[in-house]
Amino acid sequence: MATRRTFLKNTAVTAAGLGLAPSMAGKLISSPASDRINIGVIGCNGQGFSDLSTFLENPQVECIALCDIDESVLNRRAADVERIRGKKPANLYKDWRKVIDNKDINLVIVGTPDHWHCLQMISACEAGKDVFCEKPLGNSIEECNLMVKAARRYKSIVQVGQWQRSDPHWLDAVEYIKSGQLGKIRLVRVFSYQGWCPTIPVVPDEPVPAGVDYDMWLGPATKRPFNRNRFHFTFRWFWDYAGGLMTDWGVHLLDFALFGMNVTTPKSIMAMGGKYGYPDDACETPDTLQAIYEFDGFNILWDHAIGIDDGAYGRNHGLGFVGENGTLVVDRSGWEVIPEVVNRKARMEAVPLSKGTGQGLRNHVKNHLDCIVSRNPDTNTSPEIGAHIAKFSQLGNIAYRTGKKLVWDGTKFTNDTDANKYLIPNYREPWKLPRV
Repeated sequence: MATRRTFLKNTAVTAAGLGLAPSMAGKLISSPASDRINIGVIGCNGQGFSDLSTFLENPQVECIALCDIDESVLNRRAADVERIRGKKPANLYKDWRKVIDNKDINLVIVGTPDHWHCLQMISACEAGKDVFCEKPLGNSIEECNLMVKAARRYKSIVQVGQWQRSDPHWLDAVEYIKSGQLGKIRLVRVFSYQGWCPTIPVVPDEPVPAGVDYDMWLGPATKRPFNRNRFHFTFRWFWDYAGGLMTDWGVHLLDFALFGMNVTTPKSIMAMGGKYGYPDDACETPDTLQAIYEFDGFNILWDHAIGIDDGAYGRNHGLGFVGENGTLVVDRSGWEVIPEVVNRKARMEAVPLSKGTGQGLRNHVKNHLDCIVSRNPDTNTSPEIGAHIAKFSQLGNIAYRTGKKLVWDGTKFTNDTDANKYLIPNYREPWKLPRV
């Protein structure tokens, strides 16, 4: 069998897509980068700080600025950086635009809620900075289009935080799928059952906490009174700011459904679900959802549930490539092949679990640093790849929100023009959708 590098390099990707033709070939780490890189982080409460911590494992990286609209978060993360590196960042900001204006910053980490990604990434690119942008790349289809355009126009080196693209066992699984040993694949089952996520009880609006610039937190989103359910981590369950579990986990997992099957654009999309587990809680996005993406000769099924862990194959997340001879199952722990047994006869040999390394984010960061030094725009999760799967996940959410089976031509819905209103976001003044 060909090596992973050779196989993925030689794998063709169909040109038709969601308005894009992403390069699907993942690249592993080359030699360590050596030039000094000064980082500014916008949004350092959760994953943004996890990303920064991983970057700081590399000696050539320095954190010179942190930005967060919550003063308590900002001070806590400054102290965390001091513990890691022995000194606090020189600059602590509550307005993200000061990170963009700081000419000493080479690389911006965008770790804010999804509804902010577009404005902040594009502003960083315009200022000549490279960007590590958390997933999903954008919170709407048009935002994703603009973000790809900006990265290429301004020649920024952008990595999207889908670190599974840098985790070798995921690439090994794709290589096996494309070997043909599974036989004809009828279905790709993609699932995310998240028992760790409890119900969020309804709570009343309240005064803005001390030290929080709430108007800046809202940014382009609709003006609303402060409510703790919409703030920090749980923002992801509200349509103003994110797309629920479909875009939170879907961009990671659905990405490999497309990668493994070497496809881009579905013929149609339909989705069904709702608030079945917690009908009276505060969340807007569905706690249970099934979306079907139709392709020629097979379907991709997305299946998620919040509050329970009973997913397929004894796992709470992953993918099952269901073939005539067997099913390849992959998740963050590793991959294996389960033979199809018909009339007591196995159609292929089992492949035992090949465990992952757990080094995906570290590999992802090192790949980004290498690409920055070499000025290679094709990072392991380039803007094209990140935009493509963010858009694909958005299609599932739009099908759910309209309650209709939708036909997509790569740029618009052709059978339901009303659904096209979801493609372009409406920004609150004075914020405007960027022009690139």
